[in-house]
Amino acid sequence: MTGFNILPLAVALLIGVAALGSCLGIGLVGQKFLESTARQPELVDTLQTKFFLVAGVTDGAFIIATGIGLWFATANPFG
Repeated sequence: MTGFNILPLAVALLIGVAALGSCLGIGLVGQKFLESTARQPELVDTLQTKFFLVAGVTDGAFIIATGIGLWFATANPFG
């Protein structure tokens, strides 16, 4: 194979962008959760359940992107 191999860069971008998005998403959801529990403390149980559901889905997307990136890095399905 001749030329520049961009697979490591692609894997780094895949994992890095997914990590950045996941961190920002969970941070914003956590901020809104704290604001809403301060405004209406009687809804803490309902809001906490929804917060953990959204945080799990957001983190799950990051874990899937990491798994796909590591699969590309080790198996190299394109080459």
